[in-house]
Amino acid sequence: MDVKRLTDDLSVAGQVVPADVPAMSRAGFRALICNRPDGEGTDQPDFREIEVAARTAGIEIRYLPVVSGRVSNADAAAFGALLEDLPTPVLAYCRTGTRSTTLWSLHEGARGRPEPEILAVARAAGYDMTDAIRHLASADGPSKQGSATSPT
Repeated sequence: MDVKRLTDDLSVAGQVVPADVPAMSRAGFRALICNRPDGEGTDQPDFREIEVAARTAGIEIRYLPVVSGRVSNADAAAFGALLEDLPTPVLAYCRTGTRSTTLWSLHEGARGRPEPEILAVARAAGYDMTDAIRHLASADGPSKQGSATSPT
């Protein structure tokens, strides 16, 4: 599994499988956020399977499913609330890590973090958040324009 660090408290990754969870625990992750809806892909485990493995490993886990390409301001706010509530460090995952990074980017922008910083952090982790930030910068934001676009 390819884990990419965004901050000291948050990393992102692609799809997690139950067999990955013990290694996450050994790596020090204390919480997981699943941003991938169940049934999105035929090859993905259901959230409940990951939840059982996480709880067995002593890792907290939350389910915040977001449809690919449809990240909203409300989703980003809910993601931020989870980050405030969960023990750190947190690993958020989806299919490729892009949705989780988009949620973080929009949340950070709403908190007032400068756009160039958000873009630089995401870029350093291998994600281009230009479109997501463009939606944030617009007067209406993603929830009124439909969504922030992200390829995954």
